[in-house]
Amino acid sequence: WKRNAFFFSPAKPPPARRNKPTDFLPSTFPLLRPPPPPRRPAMALYRRAASAIRRRGAGALPLPLLPARAMAMASSLFGHVEPAPKDPILGVTEAFLADPSPDKVNVGVGAYRDDDGKPVVLDCVREAERRIAGNLNMEYLPMGGSIHMIEESLKLAYGEDSEFIKDKRIAAVQALSGTGACRLFADFQKRFLPDSQIYIPTPTWSNHHNIWRDAQVPQRTFSYYHPESRGLDFAGLMDDIKNAPNGSFFLLHACAHNPTGVDPTEEQWREISYQFKLKNHFPFFDMAYQGFASGDPERDAKAIRIFLEDGHQIGCAQSYAKNMGLYGQRAGCLSILCEDEMQAVAVKSQLQQIARPMYSNPPVHGALVVSIILSDPELKNVWLGEVKGMADRIIGMRKALRENLEKLGSPLSWEHVTNQIGMFCYSGMTPEQVDRLTSEYHIYMTRNGRIRYQQRLELFSFFVLFIISLAPLV
Repeated sequence: WKRNAFFFSPAKPPPARRNKPTDFLPSTFPLLRPPPPPRRPAMALYRRAASAIRRRGAGALPLPLLPARAMAMASSLFGHVEPAPKDPILGVTEAFLADPSPDKVNVGVGAYRDDDGKPVVLDCVREAERRIAGNLNMEYLPMGGSIHMIEESLKLAYGEDSEFIKDKRIAAVQALSGTGACRLFADFQKRFLPDSQIYIPTPTWSNHHNIWRDAQVPQRTFSYYHPESRGLDFAGLMDDIKNAPNGSFFLLHACAHNPTGVDPTEEQWREISYQFKLKNHFPFFDMAYQGFASGDPERDAKAIRIFLEDGHQIGCAQSYAKNMGLYGQRAGCLSILCEDEMQAVAVKSQLQQIARPMYSNPPVHGALVVSIILSDPELKNVWLGEVKGMADRIIGMRKALRENLEKLGSPLSWEHVTNQIGMFCYSGMTPEQVDRLTSEYHIYMTRNGRIRYQQRLELFSFFVLFIISLAPLV
């Protein structure tokens, strides 16, 4: 009995009849009262008591019964919660994994793969991991993240000799890859510019809409892709920039636009920057594929450099998921160019405050990998070579896909396959055509027709043409 005293604390030894409510102290008596039903602490006590009595066995006190209304509330507390819709990208992988067909192919996954469809770990990453293993450190990072990683990330985005870095005008924090960087900025925008909205390109990476929606930032869209030409709708884009209210926020893909693979030319970027300056718009760049567009990270940062040359304040989200293969390490950086050092200090402090209740401190391992690779000249050269190798291989796969489609006698033009750049090909297929490829031939891709293809090229080309012949591309 004494071992159970901490649950019920009897004032005297238990009487012969143990099922009378008045035999217990008032502290447990509220459990036996009719409504109002017990709150969560009471439910927790009930479960704790039940667990102790089960361990005690037959000699234990009988457990008081909760009112039926309270039990009903407990069982239906989350009964109103509906299943969330499948993610348009990650849901493809889930369906692919559930398919028992030995012939299945996943061309929708947003990750670089080898010829066998296996994940790739870069040699520079393996060497960085070897160094980390010899000097492990699992301590917390500061709220702002790894200083070394941030410094190297800024050089990659703004340039090795950037005057903005030297003048300490950039507020930057380590972020949970590109998604985390975008979300931090969206929350910052909502907190300090509550009346602003964000203009997002049509189409864009589907998660962009989720990020700014959950941050409660109103969204507008601007023209970007031209379905008929399968290229850039530059005229529509410029019109939307001109017609947006002065001082609007725009989300721009720095390179290798996802999902279309369509980027403005350097001259078009200069025209966009000029119009932004006239309208005092704020550009926020999502740079998830630096190096994957051309094979040269410097060249892929050209859009950002043009805006910097023209005197813009900018924001930038960087990710190392693709260009270093650190998909699961969530290594990224958020930076905001400010007017001066004092403003940058204030902005960084606020970004850290936003991160504190969200995840407190960013993860250390991916930051160490990035820091080691970018700070070691020899290892960085290895990385640059591997990035170029991946980009060149993707360019080669684009050429091979186009050649196969044309060789099979397609009457359609497939120039857009090689005109687009980056990891993805925006095929122009309709959702209905994609559904048929999946249901009849076990070929999985996102319903917007985005393709990431690196294996079984001939078979894939044949099935694509067969489906299109049944329902031509629009």
